[in-house]
Amino acid sequence: MSDNKSKFNEEAPKNALGGKAVKPSAWRKLMAKKWAAPSAFLAAAAIIVTLMWLYGGAGETTDKPASTTVDSTQGVTDEQSLEDQVPADDAMVEKSGNELMKWPADKSQLDVVAPFYDEKSSSEERQAAWIEAPDNTLIPNLGIDLAKGDLAFDVSAALSGVVTVSEKNPLNGNVVQIKHANGLVTIYNSLSDVQVKVGDSVKQGQLIAKAGRDELEKSLGVHLHFEVRQNGKALNPTALIEAASADSQQ
Repeated sequence: MSDNKSKFNEEAPKNALGGKAVKPSAWRKLMAKKWAAPSAFLAAAAIIVTLMWLYGGAGETTDKPASTTVDSTQGVTDEQSLEDQVPADDAMVEKSGNELMKWPADKSQLDVVAPFYDEKSSSEERQAAWIEAPDNTLIPNLGIDLAKGDLAFDVSAALSGVVTVSEKNPLNGNVVQIKHANGLVTIYNSLSDVQVKVGDSVKQGQLIAKAGRDELEKSLGVHLHFEVRQNGKALNPTALIEAASADSQQ
C-alpha cells in the first residue's frame, strides 16, 4: 500500500496550494518571454492599420472632376473660356476688310524704278517691267519697286493683318508677308532692319522694316519690292491703291 501511495505522489505532483500542477502550454511559454508582449502588440497594430487603409481606400470614389486647364501651348487657362477667346490674329485680319489699301511708304518721296508687268499696258511699259535675273534671263515684275536714290526709307504695312512670313531669301533678301481679309496678301521684299516676326498682328501704317537690297534686283540698289496677291494671283498695286484713293474721295 505504501508503494502505491508513493507512485501516486510521483505521478501527480501538487502545486503550492495543494492542487494538481498543470503543465504550461506552448502559448503561455511564448508569452512568458519578455519580448513577446511588445511584439504581439506591434503585429496587431500593423494589422489594424492595414485594414483601415484598405477599407478607407475602397470607400473613396475613383471619379475625379476633370480639370478645366487646357494645354498651355493653347494659351488657355482656368480663367479663360474657349468660347469667349477671340484670337487676335483673326480679329486683325477681319479688320483689314474695312480698310482701304495704302502705299507701304511715302510714295511722294519715292521713284518707281520698276513697274508692275501688265499685259494690257503699252509695249514700252511692259518692257520697263521686265526684270533681269542673275542668270541673265528676263522675268515679268509681279510687283512694284520703289526707291529713294540709294537711301533707306521706312516700310509700313499697307493694310492691317498678321505676319505669315518673315525670313531671309537668297534672291529676294529679307522678306515679310502679311495676311489680310478676302484672300489678300501683301509681300515686302528687299528689306533691312525687319521689326516683325511670324504671328505678329500689325496695324495699317505700322513700321515693319526699312528698304534694303537683294540679289535678284541688285542693279536697283536700295529699294522696296512690293507685291499684292489675292488667292495667289498677282494684282497691280498701283491700280488697287489708286482705286482705293478714288473711293475715299467720293
